[in-house]
Amino acid sequence: MNNVAKLGAQLREIWKQLGVTQRITVASATVLLASGLLGIAWWSSRTPYSLLYGRLSAAEAGKVIAALDAAKVPYEIGVGGSSILVPQDKVYSLRMQLASQGIPNSDGVGFEIFDKPNFGISDFVQRADYIRAMDGELAHTISQIDAVESARVMIVMPENRLLLDQNKQPTASVFVHVRGGTALDPQTVNAIRFLVANSVEGLKPNHVTVVDNLGNVLSANEGNDSLAGLSNSQLAAQRAVEQCLTQKAQGMLDKVLGPGRAVVRVSAELNFDTLTRTSENYDPDGQVVSLQTKNDDTTRTSSTTPNVAAGISANTSASSNSTGTAGAPATTTQNERTTSTIQYQISKTTSNLVHSAGGIKRLTAAVTVAEQTKGSGADRQFIKRTPAELQQLSSMVSGAIGLDPARGDTLTLEEMPFNDQYATQVTHELEQQQKEDFWWTLVRNLIYPALGLIAFIVLFRLFKRTPVEEIPTGLPVSRGGGGKLNGNGNGHGAWVPEPQPGVVTVDVLNRLIKENPVNMTQAIRDWMDNDRRAN
Repeated sequence: MNNVAKLGAQLREIWKQLGVTQRITVASATVLLASGLLGIAWWSSRTPYSLLYGRLSAAEAGKVIAALDAAKVPYEIGVGGSSILVPQDKVYSLRMQLASQGIPNSDGVGFEIFDKPNFGISDFVQRADYIRAMDGELAHTISQIDAVESARVMIVMPENRLLLDQNKQPTASVFVHVRGGTALDPQTVNAIRFLVANSVEGLKPNHVTVVDNLGNVLSANEGNDSLAGLSNSQLAAQRAVEQCLTQKAQGMLDKVLGPGRAVVRVSAELNFDTLTRTSENYDPDGQVVSLQTKNDDTTRTSSTTPNVAAGISANTSASSNSTGTAGAPATTTQNERTTSTIQYQISKTTSNLVHSAGGIKRLTAAVTVAEQTKGSGADRQFIKRTPAELQQLSSMVSGAIGLDPARGDTLTLEEMPFNDQYATQVTHELEQQQKEDFWWTLVRNLIYPALGLIAFIVLFRLFKRTPVEEIPTGLPVSRGGGGKLNGNGNGHGAWVPEPQPGVVTVDVLNRLIKENPVNMTQAIRDWMDNDRRAN
């Protein structure tokens, strides 16, 4: 306690010896130092927060907040109310606790509906639960797309019957809540349709309808062989071909002339006819014996001619006839026949040629090239290109997109001045805005160091203008003064000067030097300077 009291007394003595400006400076520095220390202590003691859940709907955010309030867990709500932040060390434990309670669950239930055993349920209820679980799982998956905030899926499955009806097929409808109120691009819509179709047995992508929250039908149920489906596919193929050819020519001209110095448009006429041709060619010289048959036939016939007068044989008996013919001569006939059958196989060539749809029938390209310029502002002049240069550009574009004059393809290349006044104005405004942002950022970054430097200069000048408190010093160094001999009685001792009014003794001088060494040093210097001038 004594040391503390002495320190307090010394501080009070020092404070009394300071001037007004010095007191203000010391007080300001003390306040600033204390404020900085308090700010650092508050910032270091602050609990860091991390994201618990994001992209929540208002209903699900309310459920999460209610659960956090019940658990007495501090939280912060992010911008827009769709995100919730909690202390960093409690993020994962809270996610597990809320997941066990089924929070959040904005897109319906999934296959967790079958986690609880249900005995005695009918086939109809089980099938309805299965379709409901499929709807929820697909909605969960579709909601993971960046452009989709939430989604709902409704699947319609035909009833299971003994006799299947081919006209009844599964269908699905998808409702998406688009983030930011913008329309989904066709690629995302097709991804959603194929995702749903490949998740349901027997479902085709053409039987999936996608509708957004703005009431726009992003896809309709169209058969592959329907007129509408065929027209859409044909239009998509034509646009893809035209876009590909346009990019080829535009990219080449941008490299040659510079960005924005040419405009290319290509129109393609495609052949969507499907042709199947089958032909058979026979080669008469290519003969091969495939079957040979040879038949030999031999026929023998024997006959006897009797010697009887005409008309008697009819009136005589058989025995008499046989007796009369015993000596008659016999006639023998023998026939031989050979039949040969040979079958030849003639070589045959069969070809089947199929022409698929999508071939290019004709291309039409239009190219507009900006005229060359010289100078800027009011002195700006347009310079036309020579016919040889235009011909070179035309040949380059023709080779890039593959024009075929024999097919009837045409190319039109014109040169004219572009109206770039709006682009120039926008560019100037952007440059001006960038300059303003640069200088504002520079000033904002330098204003605090400048204020600190100004404060330092002001304090330094105040310190210099503060008058130094002069301490009257008067010690007779060159001349003797009154005093007495302090000895031991034998005539020897030291001379001790007696204190005089207005004169600082050595003891007082030592005490002043210890209490205020700076002022004493300055005072001694002034005294020595004055003494030097006096001599």
